[in-house]
Amino acid sequence: MLAENYELIETIMLNFGLVGLFLLMGFAIHDVLKKNNVPKVGRFVAYGVLMLGAMGFLAKGIIQIFWQSGGIG
Repeated sequence: MLAENYELIETIMLNFGLVGLFLLMGFAIHDVLKKNNVPKVGRFVAYGVLMLGAMGFLAKGIIQIFWQSGGIG
């Protein structure tokens, strides 16, 4: 059974790993910004960049699902 679902398990674990990395980056950024008393505008920019990166990975995943369900790739 493991050999049959190896690719699916690998994909799921990769996605969970990426989510975990983005959470850890968010915690690290929050800690640095809080310790250095960064103004709200700077915090907004830093969190915005992190969110754009996460949304890029999410969009890539959604596009990949649509392409694979349509028979492309």
